[in-house]
Amino acid sequence: MNTKLRCLLLDDELQGLTYLKMLCEQIPELEIVKAFDNPEKLLAEMPALDFDLCISDIEMPGMDGLYLASLLQNKLVVFTTAYKNYAVEAFEVDAVDYITKPVTKERLQKAVVKALESFNKPTLAQKQIQLNTDKGKALLYFHQMQYIKTAATDSRDKELFMMDGSTLVLKNINFDFLLSQLPDADFCRINKKEIVAMAAVKFFSHNVITLQQQQNNKKLITLTLSETYRSDFLLKVKI
Repeated sequence: MNTKLRCLLLDDELQGLTYLKMLCEQIPELEIVKAFDNPEKLLAEMPALDFDLCISDIEMPGMDGLYLASLLQNKLVVFTTAYKNYAVEAFEVDAVDYITKPVTKERLQKAVVKALESFNKPTLAQKQIQLNTDKGKALLYFHQMQYIKTAATDSRDKELFMMDGSTLVLKNINFDFLLSQLPDADFCRINKKEIVAMAAVKFFSHNVITLQQQQNNKKLITLTLSETYRSDFLLKVKI
């Protein structure tokens, strides 16, 4: 059981961010990974950051904390805000807690306890599959998967791209078997050579899907949506 949460901090007001960081440093259950004063910067760096929790302001220029939270796949969120009127929206994006400013250490501590309880609680999203890979047999969690494609070196193998940017080669396996093992509502075949996790999708058009994560060169990852699989994909978007 985890007793420490790796945490990102976000507040567009430098004074508020400094104060929040000072409070978090006094809570032993938190490990501060990085503090940001700009939500776009956080999103740009997110693929390279290993974190469990984001403590974020809501009203910020350019992008509010509610929209940001919707992009933080499978991460815990605690909101800190001077406004009380966002509480309903906050819990609609599954926020762990909602703290009105000024934030106190005691109130923040309560939020962290709730976050730890949520983090350590087994959930449906933590189901997994066991597959043979180029590194041996692996236990792979569905919520960590981004997309799967036919391996370039051997079509019998498949390359799995994870949410954290890492990759694995799945040995001697076909798409029909994979689809039978993956949650139907959460994964979709989009062309002859690729399966995508619905949670990884950021944008889509008639024939192109853009993912949440970026490549190492910071370019967005785009996949082809073929006509054969388009209707199934559109149905799953609406679920």
